[in-house]
Amino acid sequence: MDKKQAKLRRAVKSRAKIKQLGKVRLCVHRTPQHIYAQLIDVTGKVLGAASTVDKEVKSKIKYGGNISVATQVGKSIAEIATKVGITEVAFDRSGYKFHGRVKALAEAARKGGLKF
Repeated sequence: MDKKQAKLRRAVKSRAKIKQLGKVRLCVHRTPQHIYAQLIDVTGKVLGAASTVDKEVKSKIKYGGNISVATQVGKSIAEIATKVGITEVAFDRSGYKFHGRVKALAEAARKGGLKF
């Protein structure tokens, strides 16, 4: 099993569990230069999104692929969630391991008021 297959397997397992819970999911996607977060409803509708390519975040940063920027994205997704009226989500790490930028985004979202 190569790295890509292992990541997909982890993603499918976690999404199946999230589907059982029936909660809004906070989905994370990362690339070497950027990190993205979306709030996705049970039906698949995107309720809100934040990333390093957004104008308000991009103006404050120099490089989008580090932990400090992931923390800013986590704070902004928590603000968006509270505006929409969401307090409890399921964290979908998309098969990524829970450390580094993914962990920083999750902890910032928790500090911002999201429960998961």
